[in-house]
Amino acid sequence: MELRLDGKVALVTGASRGIGKAIATHFAAAGAKVMISSRKHDALVEARKDMVGDVEVFAANAGDVDAGRACVSATIERFGALDILVNNAATNPYMGPTLGVDESRYDKTFQVNLRGPLFWCKAAWEGHLKAHPGVIINIASVGGLRAEGFLGVYNLTKAALIHMTRQLAGEIGPTRVVGIAPGLVKTDFASVLLENYGEKMASQLPTGRLGEPEDIANLALFLASDKASWITGETYVIDGGAGVRSGAM
Repeated sequence: MELRLDGKVALVTGASRGIGKAIATHFAAAGAKVMISSRKHDALVEARKDMVGDVEVFAANAGDVDAGRACVSATIERFGALDILVNNAATNPYMGPTLGVDESRYDKTFQVNLRGPLFWCKAAWEGHLKAHPGVIINIASVGGLRAEGFLGVYNLTKAALIHMTRQLAGEIGPTRVVGIAPGLVKTDFASVLLENYGEKMASQLPTGRLGEPEDIANLALFLASDKASWITGETYVIDGGAGVRSGAM
């Protein structure tokens, strides 16, 4: 089954590295015109060198509502449309007991991981998707589906993002809204978990390995394509089988 996005325009946040970069790379290779966004312009320019296709860059903080509107507007101005929005950018400034978090880091986590995606969705909806239905993909986490130590605040935002995915799917159809909930993937973002738990977790997974950014990108490409045209409101776990083997976490 060949998955193509010819004629489509995509905007991917957090796209200078890791999962976001892999998704943008796959989308561009499949024929989409892609706007990649993250906080640092130089990092975006560097990431674009590894991509084949029509790719532009726009530096923006994913937690900044005004920056989101500007990025959406720039995408539509440059490419004439916006068919696919991928809310991938996230932050995790705090690890520890949930009740131990300070107000500043709590607010920052929710600003980037939940407030940002909601208002980037709003900008995309008002700017193009309302008149021209497309696809929104929210990158959540398996942590949004279960309790686990030291990541409680981060996981609160991802649980809310999963529910936001369901909620918006019911409100803005026929634009489709879908989610992806990755397990532990080998990225810089997950470096602390990889260093402390990566080898043990990999040995306990039925698949025998941790995730690669490309694993998530492959699923995102399918969900963005017309092959998934009857899918909306759902969030898909992709974790190497962690949820099916006792003790895998």
